[in-house]
Amino acid sequence: MNSLLAGRRILVVEDETMILMMIEDMLDELGCRDVRSAGTVEKALLEIETQTFDGAMLDMNLHGVDSRDVADSLASHGVPFVYSTGNCQRETREGFSERDVLRKPFSFAELTSTLTTLLPRSA
Repeated sequence: MNSLLAGRRILVVEDETMILMMIEDMLDELGCRDVRSAGTVEKALLEIETQTFDGAMLDMNLHGVDSRDVADSLASHGVPFVYSTGNCQRETREGFSERDVLRKPFSFAELTSTLTTLLPRSA
């Protein structure tokens, strides 16, 4: 277990059920305390407004809807996040060009490395 990730609260914004299940399993193995998921922009915005997160993973496209509003909300709440996408043409978003991008499919090692870099040392 990665002690840096132990006890962390992570929001996973992903519309593909199988990918979501894979990510949840990986985060559980990394010791994350609470993993919340949202498959739509609306559900993600509600989670951000009502919960506190240490970090988030954000799919760029949710059922054909751009997730820019979710990125804006995460940023305004001070939640560090990483994009995940299967579309190699869309690397970053305007205003969020410094964000890491996990390309689907990604490995356990890639996820661990990205989250270790993304999250601050103290939870």
